[in-house]
Amino acid sequence: MQQDSNKLIRKAAQEIGASTTTSTTAAGPPPKITEELIDTINQVFALFRLNYHNQFYSAYPDNEQLSHVKKLWLEALAPYPSRQILLGARRAIETSEYLPTLHRMLESCHSSLEHLGLPAPRAAYQEACQAPSPRAAHAWSHAAVYLAGRDSDWFFLTNTAEKQSWPVFREHYQRYCTRVLAGETLELPTLPALTQEHSPLSSRDEALSALEKIKQQLSD
Repeated sequence: MQQDSNKLIRKAAQEIGASTTTSTTAAGPPPKITEELIDTINQVFALFRLNYHNQFYSAYPDNEQLSHVKKLWLEALAPYPSRQILLGARRAIETSEYLPTLHRMLESCHSSLEHLGLPAPRAAYQEACQAPSPRAAHAWSHAAVYLAGRDSDWFFLTNTAEKQSWPVFREHYQRYCTRVLAGETLELPTLPALTQEHSPLSSRDEALSALEKIKQQLSD
């Protein structure tokens, strides 16, 4: 039965991939449906089956219906790292005795980021696009947002249509979110000191040169 379920969900994933060649939205093309994502969704539903046994079989009485539900969840959860999805599933199980809906699952995935201070992907994208220059001096909600914006290229983010820039930012942000979820602490770049108390600059030319270097660093 599990083998049949896996075949159905992979067929659903192929249908999603085919649909992306004929439909796009203002937010850009959907993320790719990977084997890792498929395995993650299978793990999530396995957790639900174990924890909500009777509810689960009442909601999904046959494999065909279950495959359609998994297809919907694949599309909706594709923007999130696999670790975040699994944390969201565990959070949903811990906070409710009822089988989670997709809406509840999305809320749980957001919560798994928020408790680490990470904004949701769309909010992070908007923050990166709207941040004033110099970006390194901006009061970022989280270092992951700055780093994803930097890796995406600031000029590209602010001068490219959202349908092209959003998927690029999303990929970088997912990578940094995964690192944070794994326990890594991300750091913002250290701003250079504008003056050196015990080492005054000896000339106007040196002062101008130092300021140019500072401006260059702040624009990174």
